[in-house]
Amino acid sequence: MVGIVGYGASVPSYRIKVEEIAKVWGDDPVALSNGLVVNEKSVPSADEDTVTIAVTAARHALARAQIDPQKIGAVYVGSESHPYAVKPTATIVAEAIGATPDLTAADLEFACKAGTAGIQMSMGLVDSGMVEYALAIGADTSQGAPGDALEYTASAGGAAYIIGNKDTVADFNETYSFTTDTPDFYRREGQDYPSHGGRFTGEPAYFKHVLNAAKGLFEKTDSKPEDYDFACFHQPNGKFYLRAGKKLGFTSEQIKQGLLTPNIGNTYSGAVPLALSNILDVAEPGDKIFVVSYGSGAGSDSFTLTVNDEINKKRNLAPTTEEIIDNKKYVDYAVYAKFKGKIKM
Repeated sequence: MVGIVGYGASVPSYRIKVEEIAKVWGDDPVALSNGLVVNEKSVPSADEDTVTIAVTAARHALARAQIDPQKIGAVYVGSESHPYAVKPTATIVAEAIGATPDLTAADLEFACKAGTAGIQMSMGLVDSGMVEYALAIGADTSQGAPGDALEYTASAGGAAYIIGNKDTVADFNETYSFTTDTPDFYRREGQDYPSHGGRFTGEPAYFKHVLNAAKGLFEKTDSKPEDYDFACFHQPNGKFYLRAGKKLGFTSEQIKQGLLTPNIGNTYSGAVPLALSNILDVAEPGDKIFVVSYGSGAGSDSFTLTVNDEINKKRNLAPTTEEIIDNKKYVDYAVYAKFKGKIKM
């Protein structure tokens, strides 16, 4: 069985509250918090980017995996905010963690599901025997134009997964994807901020793909919601996440551990990887997990996993997702704007 050998999370410590942003633009913070189910979001500092988040998460994953980084034969970093337009993030990460140069590496981009795309690629490489271990990371420092609705949710964070077939903490049972050409969200080369389709991003985009990817996996595995102990989905906001869970028939108990958006915002490519890492932090051997990502443009990857005994040996070898999220300090809008480069000279 191919599975997760080690995992790790990374979220910047800075936060900004929804009311701080609303105060600048004259919006109703209570209505925003209730409507989006978001209270605050993470903010990368001036010296944090997708690379630093990815490296930190990868180091935590290595600490849990307890493997020689020289055995990693593939590194994939999924993000829509790579710091270089032409210069891979993956090579920097590989060098920083001490991986061998005898590897394949690539940056992936598919909006918010680039991280899970990397997990699927890693599963295939390990299962085929081409590599012993592969590292897949989903990380972002997402953008939102000043005054845009995205400014209340677009945040930063990521998680890393070392995929292998020995000493795994959780094994992949199946994966299924659903993809169409649905242009609900996009950013052209050279543009600072993305454009989005407003309400169009809901039913025709997010829900169509998440629900179909989930239903396709239910059919493929001949399973149903009550067969799982945990479930998590992409979370552009808390409202979409909760609605998706309800539509699919999951209970609040099954989905609550994966819901991180209210406290850190939408980490884009890092959203589902972080949700899964938070679940693995509390899951017990034998627990079954159902996962569905979403990326605008548009597509969803879904997975089922079964947790095994190794989780209890490795869980405490790196900081938990909750410990990382709880390490926080607040900034005002001026500091946030400076860190995010919203002040143009």
